Amino acid sequence: MKDRRRKLIHALWLALGTTAATVILWQVGVLDRWENTTWDWRVRSVATRGATPQSPENSPIVLILLDQASLDWGQESNGWSWPWPREVYTTIIDFCVRGEARSLSFDVLFTEPSMYGVWDDQAFGEAIAASGNFVGAAFVHTSAAETGKVTLPIAEVMDNCRTLANVSDVPDADGIFRRAILLREVPGMGPMLSVGAAAALIGDESGQVQAVLDAGTAERIINFRDPATFWPIYSAAAIVQSDLRLIEGGTPSLDPSVVKDKHVLFGLSAPGLMDLRPTPLSRVSPGVTVHAAVLDNLLHDSFVSQPPIAVVIAVMFMLSFVAGASLLLARRLWRTILVLVVFLVLPAVMGQVAVGARAWWPVVPGTLGHAGALAGAMIIAWTTEGRQKRFIRGAFRHYLSPDVIQRIMDDPDSLQLGGERRELTIFFSDLEGFTTISEGLEPLELTTLLNEYLTDMTDIILAAGGTLDKYEGDAIIAFWNAPVDQPDHAMRACRAAVLCQRKLAERRAEFQERFGATLHMRIGLHSGPVIVGNMGSHQRFDYTVIGDSANLAARIEGANKVFGTYLMITNTTLEAVADKMLARELGDLRVVGRQQPVRVHELWGFAGEEAPAHWEAYGAALAQCKSGAAEAARQAMTAIHTGPARDPAAGKWLDRLANETEGFDPVWNLTRK
Repeated sequence: MKDRRRKLIHALWLALGTTAATVILWQVGVLDRWENTTWDWRVRSVATRGATPQSPENSPIVLILLDQASLDWGQESNGWSWPWPREVYTTIIDFCVRGEARSLSFDVLFTEPSMYGVWDDQAFGEAIAASGNFVGAAFVHTSAAETGKVTLPIAEVMDNCRTLANVSDVPDADGIFRRAILLREVPGMGPMLSVGAAAALIGDESGQVQAVLDAGTAERIINFRDPATFWPIYSAAAIVQSDLRLIEGGTPSLDPSVVKDKHVLFGLSAPGLMDLRPTPLSRVSPGVTVHAAVLDNLLHDSFVSQPPIAVVIAVMFMLSFVAGASLLLARRLWRTILVLVVFLVLPAVMGQVAVGARAWWPVVPGTLGHAGALAGAMIIAWTTEGRQKRFIRGAFRHYLSPDVIQRIMDDPDSLQLGGERRELTIFFSDLEGFTTISEGLEPLELTTLLNEYLTDMTDIILAAGGTLDKYEGDAIIAFWNAPVDQPDHAMRACRAAVLCQRKLAERRAEFQERFGATLHMRIGLHSGPVIVGNMGSHQRFDYTVIGDSANLAARIEGANKVFGTYLMITNTTLEAVADKMLARELGDLRVVGRQQPVRVHELWGFAGEEAPAHWEAYGAALAQCKSGAAEAARQAMTAIHTGPARDPAAGKWLDRLANETEGFDPVWNLTRK
């Protein structure tokens, strides 16, 4: 608990420090460049998904673009050089009037008289006046040297339009247009709306747009839409050709009804006409698409909002604290990696979710705050806990399984007295005749032999996830399903036991040649409930097991002598692995200290391997023993023992049956531990 409290305090200070540093960098503009870039990515990811689902056919906005194809058509078909005659725009206005457009906005500054003569401007002005809903363009200068200056259109436009609107906007520091100023105060003229705002107010009988304008700040973040997806776009050439065809009484390629009740915006998209603006969607967007986006946002009240900075800072601090605390409290490598991935990705996920809800949640400040907290936590973990863990691993790696070491590193407080009841599979092993072997070897030879043998066996046990309890001379005590849960503990133990016997068989000839010792190992396995934990004094203790099941496993190891076998398991263990291991029943034992007999089996190998040929006959002979048929059992066991197999278990039964009569008790009673 004390260790946990200390880590939480560290995480708190890390969160305070990293949040403060991040907010300072953010507010002085150091992070703006990167934040704006991430915003552009987010905008592009949702540009085709609107707040109100719509198709170009039911869009309230229509774009007419004077594109390169229109310029080429004008030059090739009519000999029009740039700038075009104003009568061409008159034709476009007439088309929109025929179609009963709701409003018509021109994102073109007509600041100079027509080069074709006064009549051209007069005809243009008359068409504007006749439309009754024309929004003309003016340019409010924003540079410091020209503050308050306005470039106005020619009189024929200014005097006949429904209203003048400002077509100038201020890009962000990186030159990209992300915001719109809906209203500017112009000295001597009063307030001037943007093109989008002016157009939206035309036909605003319900006052919905006016309410949006009244409620919001003058500067708004534009919720950009993909023009090709959201708004019908027609070329200026197609509009002019259609209107001329209507005048001639023909069938136009475009019917004027395509603009009925629509807000029509006319602009320039040909590269040479110099009205391309960088936006989050494209670095060469036609300027009129910015006005169209503003108009769309006003009509649907769908501008992008920004959460209060206090809320952002509070969330940043909270998540930085959680990030640092989670990493400091992470006990395993995979948890550390998970914490790093989650909290480094989380700001981007939050930002993406927010943009779908039309909000600009800052990604870069959050990422930087989280990264700082995580980096600080990693440094603290390395300099404090890392040193402790390295000490524990170095001190115990030769004695405990990796799982036990990891548990101690995860919770150093577990190094205290106490235990818990769990069902384990317990492993006891001993070398046959080791006392005699040790008497015939020099001390160096004995320790070398014992070390190599124990290393081989221990490696197999630990590889199977076992916990090494202790060595007692040549004996090995181990168990499975503690300290970590292992639902397949019986299978792990059986597998390790078989592999240990096979490894010893593999090295038996080598040990014989080098040390003159023939090694045979007896193993006993039993699965059952025990108390497992740290047992001992406050100064010294072991992670070990106590209980009747542990005692029984030890008795089973010794009971191999009864049947002349080397790998014996109880029926409890076999039931857990019956379909995965190869074993045969040996008989029933009553060990010292237990009244209830225990059925035991010889574990031979893995399911699918070939069983010894005599096992079936042994099973039949064992059935005779269980029935108390002494004579029939003697004959059956004799046939097995004198046959090619020379089965030791059959021989042990013969020794006993020599003194048994019909109806005998087949349970073996052990008199020694």
